[in-house]
Amino acid sequence: MINLTEAAATEIKSIITNHASENALDPNALRLRVGVRGGGCGGFSYILDLTDVDDETCERFEVNGVTILCDPKSHLYLDGTTIDFRNEVMGRGFTFNNPNATSSCGCGSSFSA
Repeated sequence: MINLTEAAATEIKSIITNHASENALDPNALRLRVGVRGGGCGGFSYILDLTDVDDETCERFEVNGVTILCDPKSHLYLDGTTIDFRNEVMGRGFTFNNPNATSSCGCGSSFSA
């Protein structure tokens, strides 16, 4: 399972609402796609994206009112991960607490496993 803190869920809902209104989409049809891809200074980079495509091959989670989709290969690396959102003086953005990562880069957007 992939978890979202309340702060992350609130931010994602806001992004979904804004994205949907800007692109004439139904906000109820948008889902958060979470994944990994090769690259970044740690070996793997996190992916966060919105989609209105319901891919039946993906793992599906409902967390704090947000539907999360994750492809099976990415889920191997992300199972148990908690996504948080920080809005601080030094920056704002999503952070990942990934128990499967053996190390993370300084920017927090890539990891090795």
